[in-house]
Order: sequence, then structure tokens, then C-alpha cells
Amino acid sequence: MPLALLALAIGAFGIGTTEFVVMGLLPEIAGDYGVSIPSAGLLVTGYAIGVVIGAPLMTVLGTRISRKTMLMILMGLFVAGNLLSAVAPTMGVMLAGRIVASLAHGAFFGIGSVVAADLVAPDKKAGAIATMFTGLTVANIAGVPLGTFIGQAVGWRVTFAVVAALGVVGLLGIAKLVPALPRPEGTHLRRELTAFRNPQVLLAMAMTVLGFGGVFAAITYIAPMMTHVAGYSDGSVTWLLVLFGIGMFFGNLLGGKFADRKLMPMLYASLGGLAVVLALFTLTAHNKVLAAITILLVGALGFATVPPLQKRVLDQAHGAPTLASAVNIGAFNLGNALAAWLGGLVITAGLGYTAPNWVGALLAGAALLLAFWSAALERRTPAREGAVTAAPAPVAVHH
Repeated sequence: MPLALLALAIGAFGIGTTEFVVMGLLPEIAGDYGVSIPSAGLLVTGYAIGVVIGAPLMTVLGTRISRKTMLMILMGLFVAGNLLSAVAPTMGVMLAGRIVASLAHGAFFGIGSVVAADLVAPDKKAGAIATMFTGLTVANIAGVPLGTFIGQAVGWRVTFAVVAALGVVGLLGIAKLVPALPRPEGTHLRRELTAFRNPQVLLAMAMTVLGFGGVFAAITYIAPMMTHVAGYSDGSVTWLLVLFGIGMFFGNLLGGKFADRKLMPMLYASLGGLAVVLALFTLTAHNKVLAAITILLVGALGFATVPPLQKRVLDQAHGAPTLASAVNIGAFNLGNALAAWLGGLVITAGLGYTAPNWVGALLAGAALLLAFWSAALERRTPAREGAVTAAPAPVAVHH
């Protein structure tokens, strides 16, 4: 494995920790600011919206400098946002800190995906992307549970200060290990925008919004669901998030492995399985053992969609992948924002803490339908979209 992939994984670890740790600390943050848990859930929604906006914005700003320099700038922004969250005196300032940190997220993973794919052979691109995202999944095994534990033991502000320190480590890792790649020739905004004329690119992004949104519908409110419905103690949320992270870790590796072989069948299996498991979560959430198993499966099936969806966008955005790659990361977070908002709505409506699971199942099912539609369109027009995905050689050049 190229050391540069390790550096990208380190950065992903820090970003993954700050993205997900807030979900385990929603009760503490809500109590500190005197707001409801659904209102505190706006910290998840706000972060996700910031990613959606920041992904294209920061990527466009970075087209005039080297990718390594841009990655370092993004990590600096991430550190600043988390420091602001750590000292925020009000909910509004806390939300502002989350948004500042989120501006780095989409561009980091978007540019990082392109860099990762550039470092390996054509038939290993999805695996390289999965390696970078391993940092995000390991964050859910180690960073998020540890951050949740720290937040519950000594205060959530300490958690965000530690996350800022993780960002500094990521910044130093990128500075040391990522090669100083020159800015690619012919990188222009107009050329990057041409990728969005391809309906397959837009369909892949829509699958991303709905598919991973299904995961966040359930996981955003995992703390109150497990404590109020399953009967777990507050301290148990930590190891339940470890289970979710373990599922993400193995799902990510499987998604990367099979996306390089059978991309669309991998999407059918993961999205279909996710829809079924989320629907069942409405029932299994009432049993401690079954709830734990379901959380593991949601993590695995949800993150098994990430490498194939990211590679699908890179394949279809032939010749101009950087902006499309970053926007697709924003699409993941648009799904997160949509799901967190919808989950809060059904809880506020009095449908209970398990109701977001049904929202998630419907979102994942809709993503599966789009996957079938995308494949049908591709079979009808093999000379255009199909030709790009069938031939790996051109993809090796454009990242």
C-alpha cells in the first residue's frame, strides 16, 4: 500500500470522528444548551449541509493549486472548526463551528479519492478508494466510541478539542507522506462541469443521497433509540457505536473488493439488504441482542455502498472526475442531512424513536430502484455510458 494512502486514511480518521461523534453526544449537548434532542440533531444536519456546499466550493477554489497543498489547507480548516465547536458558548456558535469544519469534508474525500485512484493500477481503483475510507470506518471503531466516552465522562467540549488535535495529526501526515503531485494539465472548471451532463453521473449521485441517507435516518438518533426503546444504559451507546464502526469497516472492504469486479451487482445486494435490515430495525430495536446485531448490519450494508458509488461516479465522469468526485461526497452528506431532518420530523410527530428506521428503509429502497434504472439505461446506450465503465484503461489516466 502506498504510504500516501495511509496519510489520506489518517485525515479521514479525524474527519470521520468529528462527523459521527456528535450522534453519541446528542443528549449531553442538548442538555447543556437547554434544547430538545431533535433540535440538537440540527448539528448533524448543519454539518451535512456544510459538506454539500463546501464540496464543490472548495474543490473549485483548489483547481489552481496542487492537490497536496489543497488537502493541507482543508485539514487546517477542519482543525479551526473543531476548536470553535469546543469553546462555543451558544448552540448557534456550536453550529457555526460544525459548518466551518464541514467545509473541508467533501473536498478532502473528493480530491483524496482522485489521488488514491491515481496511485494504483486500473483494476485496483475501488480498493484504493476503500483504503482511504478505511480511516473513516476505523474512526467509528475507535475515534467515535472514545470521543463518546470522553464526552460523557468529562464533557463533550473536551471531545471536540481532542478531535481538533486529530486534525493536526492528519495535517502533518499529509505534509509528510503525500507526494507533491503537480496540478493536472487541462484542469478547468468548465471541463469539470461537463461531467454533470451525463445522466449516469446524476443517477449515481441520487443513489448516493438516498442510499447512505437510509443509514443516517437510523444512526442519527441511535442514542435515544437504544436507551429509550432497547433499554440500554447511556454508557452502552459507546460500544454500540463500536459495533456500527466494525460493520462499516468490513462493509467498506467488501464494497471495495467487489466493486472492482461486479460493481452494479454489489450495489443491488448492498442497497437491497440495507432496505430490508432498516425495516426490520423497527422490530429488533425492542430487543437488546437483536438491536446490536442490526446496528452491525446497518453499518456493513450501508458502507458497502460507498466504494462502488464513488467509483461509479469516477467512471462515468470520464476525463473530468475531480469536481464530480467531491460533489458525490457532498451527496452522501445531503442524504445525511435529509435523513436527519426526516428522522427528527417523525420523532417530533410522536411516532417514536424507531420511526426513523422506516424512513431509512424507504430511502434505501428508492436508491435500489434508481440502481436498476441506471443499469437499464446503460444497456440501452452502451456506446456512451457503457463504454466508459466497461473499459478500465481510460479511467487510469483521468484521476
